[in-house]
Amino acid sequence: MAGGSLRKKPHKRSSPKEAQPPMPSGSSSSRSNYRKISLFAMVFLVFWVLIVLCISSSMWTGLGSDARLDQVYSIEVVKEFPHDPTAFTQGLLYGGNDTLFESTGLRGQSSIRKVALQTGKILALHKMDDSYFGEGLTLLGERLFQVTWLENIGFIYDRNNFSKFEKFTHQMQDGWGLATDGKVLYGSDGTSTLYQIDPQTLKVIQKQNVKYKDHEVPNLNELEYVNGEIWANVWETDCIARISHENGVVLGWILLPSLRQGLLKAGRRNLDVLNGIAWDSDRNRLFVTGKLWPKLYEIKLHPVREKPSDGVIERMCIRKPVQFVRQ
Repeated sequence: MAGGSLRKKPHKRSSPKEAQPPMPSGSSSSRSNYRKISLFAMVFLVFWVLIVLCISSSMWTGLGSDARLDQVYSIEVVKEFPHDPTAFTQGLLYGGNDTLFESTGLRGQSSIRKVALQTGKILALHKMDDSYFGEGLTLLGERLFQVTWLENIGFIYDRNNFSKFEKFTHQMQDGWGLATDGKVLYGSDGTSTLYQIDPQTLKVIQKQNVKYKDHEVPNLNELEYVNGEIWANVWETDCIARISHENGVVLGWILLPSLRQGLLKAGRRNLDVLNGIAWDSDRNRLFVTGKLWPKLYEIKLHPVREKPSDGVIERMCIRKPVQFVRQ
């Protein structure tokens, strides 16, 4: 009521001597119905609260909450395989039926090859012209795409016949790594830039600057597409960055120094850097190796329970950017 309010008159307590009004017929049934309605309302409210919480959780996961962004993984070696110790591994991918495709570097020694996983035996090999330094490699359909170092030149091979190939040019500053999600190519050029490339025109259609917190992550090298993420070796480190292809944010890190340490303890020398990631999507197997490494490893990841202290990841996994002069 506008302009005022109605005050309820205080109830007068009934004295024991005062007669109580008779109980209306059916009041017991009314109370029972009221309790049922109240219980239903409470269950309904709890149900909707749970739905809202689930939606909220999904939104945070999709946006990349702190719980996901800072995840760090150690590794467990599942199995070791032989690997050509003279192979300067630049690109690696799983080709199905326990085979790998590999691109190797060094001038005069660069090649593209098909390798038996279990034995390390070279099943097919195409030696590149001595003027080229082989780099990243990926497979899209029946076509293998390869880039070369200090060049804007790449090659496309028939996966079944390496002698059939064509040359192309790309728009990256250099050729380091390649990967694909089955639709577009992802490329790296040694900087902190992640490129998306149209596989038909070989034109750059999008690029992101890869960052971890407030730090750019330069020296991105060999790439692999794994379950909706781009995984990248960071040159001269024992780290793999897990990158969002949508915005370039580093979602997590895989730390692999134990592999190099194990090889050194075994007396292996002349090792170069960790490089080479291959993903078997059919059997969920992950393989890694390095340049001039005598072994290739199948590994599993385990989240590190204790988060590394501030600055540890930056010191281990982020290096100053390097620039190489074209010859």
